Amino acid sequence: MSAIRLLVLGAVRQHGRAHGYQIRNDLEFWGAHEWSNAKPGSIYHALKQMAKQGELLAHEVAPSTAGGPPRTEYELTEAGTTEYFRLLRESLVEYDQKMDVLSAGVGFIVDLPRTEAVELLKERVRAIEAWRTSVTEHYTPEDGPEQLGHIGEIMNMWMSQADSGAEWTRGFIKRIEAGAHVFSGEGEPFVGVLAEGEENPYATGVPAEGDDD
Repeated sequence: MSAIRLLVLGAVRQHGRAHGYQIRNDLEFWGAHEWSNAKPGSIYHALKQMAKQGELLAHEVAPSTAGGPPRTEYELTEAGTTEYFRLLRESLVEYDQKMDVLSAGVGFIVDLPRTEAVELLKERVRAIEAWRTSVTEHYTPEDGPEQLGHIGEIMNMWMSQADSGAEWTRGFIKRIEAGAHVFSGEGEPFVGVLAEGEENPYATGVPAEGDDD
């Protein structure tokens, strides 16, 4: 699973309707260009591709009175909304997701009801524990990595990542169950996008093909 589809769909959804440069600006505001494959070319390609696939609806907007080319604004279709929530749930459940996919999922987790978010994260813990158990059928952590030569260091690394991943997830679950954050249906959500015209302190400032589309 690539993080770019989830990031783009989630960003468009938060605006309701947005043009490509707004989406790029939001993702740079979130630092996604540093921790994922959300580079300008990937963002604009994803927007056009998902519009072709029927997950986004493209609207051509007339140029402003100040001049400049017309831009295309996008909004989620019913299929796009379905795909967004499918990707979001998958990002939270799959134990072996890459860090950028998990990060994107956590960034949008409050779009789910609180009880569902907790259950998905618990499912993630169960998946991590099951995977860890399968590794220990061939490797005994208590005996140390030397039992398999330097290859044992690979198993040791896997154990460490599994344990830390499970520990982090359990802590996140506890915070959610204790009332942390505002989830779907609970009131005004945290605003994580820039308002139209608001300066982005984290923007790269590097022009890219597609900025004016």
